[in-house]
Amino acid sequence: MKKIDEEALAEAYNRALALEKAGDVDAAVNAYRQVLEIDPEDHGGAAVRIAAMGRGETPPKAPDAYVETLFDQHAGSFEDILVEQLGYAVPVMVRQRLQALELGPFKRMLDLGCGTGLTGGTLRDMVDDITGIDLSENMVEIAHEKDLYETLYVAEVEDFLEDNDDEPFDLVTATDVLPYLGALEPLFFGAAENMVAGGIFVFSSETLPASDGRPYVVGPHQRFLHSEAYIRTRLADTGFEIVEISEINVRMQDGHPSPGHLVIARLRG
Repeated sequence: MKKIDEEALAEAYNRALALEKAGDVDAAVNAYRQVLEIDPEDHGGAAVRIAAMGRGETPPKAPDAYVETLFDQHAGSFEDILVEQLGYAVPVMVRQRLQALELGPFKRMLDLGCGTGLTGGTLRDMVDDITGIDLSENMVEIAHEKDLYETLYVAEVEDFLEDNDDEPFDLVTATDVLPYLGALEPLFFGAAENMVAGGIFVFSSETLPASDGRPYVVGPHQRFLHSEAYIRTRLADTGFEIVEISEINVRMQDGHPSPGHLVIARLRG
């Protein structure tokens, strides 16, 4: 792998951002494509920015290098930004709905995209054993310091689900994971392969209105939006039945709510 020219990359990326901010879409797209030539692994997320501007094909997921870089950089301030500034409360919603539906307690939980441990901490007293997975090493280090998880792995979620051969789980959570994934088949199929029959799968998504007609798109904030119909179809295709779908506000963005869904599904026997 050739060494990245960091100076050239920074110059190209800043130029692309400035053009995007100025509203010159054609020039911005060309500039982001130059960024990709310098950095094919796409640490800056040029591909999702191009897609967010409605150009090119929508990628099946955000580049791993981009997600890893993004969360490594913000690990130290992650909880303050997400909870205090953006009003993120999805883990609390998960707990409330599980309790309301009288689901649990659970033996083994898999926390996909565990981050700093917000979901693991919120559900800790409902589960005997928790395994956490995150692509960001810095995030996993913070989660480790909290002593919430029996096991932690630094790994890409879909890769982990494909390769894991540990005991199956009766609860799998994926809060704030879908905004970095477009195509959901690998995630849903992988979750099913790692669960016991009757196990519960809980995740959040950001909503693409049905009027759009597409299964998923990259939204204006470089996060994937999914249609409810697509989620329902893919869950059914991978062996799940829906227990409940709730409309929620995932978080605030630029002072506006981000409409989403909280989905609770059960793996069919």
